[in-house]
Amino acid sequence: MKLHDFDPAPNAQRVRVFMAEKGLEIPIVEVKVRDGVMFEEPYRSMNPFAVVPFLELDDGTCIGESVSICRYLEDLHPTPSLMGRDPKERALIDMWNRRIELDGYLPTMHALRNADPAFQGRVVPGTRNDLVQFPEIVERGKDMLLILLERLEAQLADNRFIAGEAFSIADITGYFLIRLGVRLDFPIPDDRPNVARWYEDVAARPSTRA
Repeated sequence: MKLHDFDPAPNAQRVRVFMAEKGLEIPIVEVKVRDGVMFEEPYRSMNPFAVVPFLELDDGTCIGESVSICRYLEDLHPTPSLMGRDPKERALIDMWNRRIELDGYLPTMHALRNADPAFQGRVVPGTRNDLVQFPEIVERGKDMLLILLERLEAQLADNRFIAGEAFSIADITGYFLIRLGVRLDFPIPDDRPNVARWYEDVAARPSTRA
């Protein structure tokens, strides 16, 4: 089994933190994404969506999408649990992880790719290189991040972590959401102390500092 990734990519970092929390050591193949190798063989056949990370299994099967990779690793190595130990816990963690991804992470990622000149022509990963950037997407992404942070502030008022008292994949996704916001010069607002407390706790974990 090998993990193909690109060190600066947030989605690849999410998987590495997940692995670190479980104490897993999986060989990592650093992909030269900036050289465009994802559009060439053998990568194109291995992962037609031309993005990282993806997990190459010993039988040649390739699993893309960070959450899908984490689900596979969770099933192989259920302890410590990062995706829930029973039906209720699994549902709550999945609920919050999806909320963060759909309402915060994806809009903020699109905002970054439409704001950073480095992504000019590459605003949608793994596709054509002639797509232009739209400033309006940046502002909408910031609006959606603010809305989600308001909701997380309320959730974290009575919970140590996003989905309850146990650290989970939802916290990993949320952590990298905040880091994306910082790259947009959009840090945690002063009126979100619960989010700030939670973020400091997650940032202090060995897995995120590795």
